[in-house]
Amino acid sequence: MNREAEGVVSPSSRILPGREKKQAARAVRRSGVRVAMVALLPVAAFLISLPLGRYPVSLTELAGAVLTRLGLINSTVPDAVNTVLFGVRIPRLLTAMLVGAALSMSGAAYQGMFRNPLVSPDILGAAAGAGFGAVLGIMLSKSVIVTQLLAFGFGLAAVLVTFLVAQRLQRGDPTLVLVLTGILVGTIFTSLISIMKFLADPYDKLPAITYWLMGSLAAVTMQDLLLLLGPVALGGIVLYLMRWQLNTLSFGDEEARTLGVETGKVRTVIIVAATMMTAASVATCGMVGWVGLVIPHLARSLVGPDYKVLLPVSLFLGSTFLLLVDDLARVVGTLELPLGVVTALVGAPWFLFLLARTRKGWM
Repeated sequence: MNREAEGVVSPSSRILPGREKKQAARAVRRSGVRVAMVALLPVAAFLISLPLGRYPVSLTELAGAVLTRLGLINSTVPDAVNTVLFGVRIPRLLTAMLVGAALSMSGAAYQGMFRNPLVSPDILGAAAGAGFGAVLGIMLSKSVIVTQLLAFGFGLAAVLVTFLVAQRLQRGDPTLVLVLTGILVGTIFTSLISIMKFLADPYDKLPAITYWLMGSLAAVTMQDLLLLLGPVALGGIVLYLMRWQLNTLSFGDEEARTLGVETGKVRTVIIVAATMMTAASVATCGMVGWVGLVIPHLARSLVGPDYKVLLPVSLFLGSTFLLLVDDLARVVGTLELPLGVVTALVGAPWFLFLLARTRKGWM
């Protein structure tokens, strides 16, 4: 008689579930340790970056200025040190961290939603639209705040046009149609930027436009940081609240609908949140590429595709990456290098390295 039919379970079948539970528990612990270690990276990068710059600040001056500002000690700090640290350097470092976090989280969301490892936050035209808005503000000699608002508004408008045109077409694969429409809308705005550069005054407007399009954090202030904080925080919270829906969309629309997810509404919310973060970032520091493409791949290789962990790890890695790249742009030469150029020089070889190391599928 079959012993399994009599309810007698073999030792191996009794041990296997226990082993699986232990393996799952070990995997969870390893993932938690990795997340904790990655979470320390932005803090370490921030502390390393504080003394770096054109104006040297010693560790003694740095500690005295920070502790005095916090009210822990009463020390005489030179005005130049206070101005450099609290008026220039700390706002710049925090802005770099916010922009890196925003672009990396947006890239991770887009890659999962579109199920494509080559998707970046500017795939739907947000960066090109924001670039056109900023160029328009520079051409019209508007203030920095108005220029940033124009960039933010045109970034959102570009994605809105992409979404409406894709909805109007309604043929074939809706995701593919949306991506192709975004590429076309981005191309149109890029062409408009080229026309504006052609018409710009070559001695006044054109250098400002060119410098802005290459990306830089040299002119950011605390006001810029506060303006950036709202859209990035709101978009990041929305994306994290949608983490379960992002997991289901990564398996395709049919599987997501089977699990009760309204794919159209969910995709719209994710696009709005990611676009808001991307447009705000581009409006603040110009065109900065590769962050939203490279960092999600690195995060996925460390903790896997679960967005409950992937989004926070992308945030930590993205903020660290852009902060260190900005340090490199500040100190590598006698003149500050454009941030977008440095991210491309660092990000492209790194991306090739990650692709070479990856043996499995990206999911």
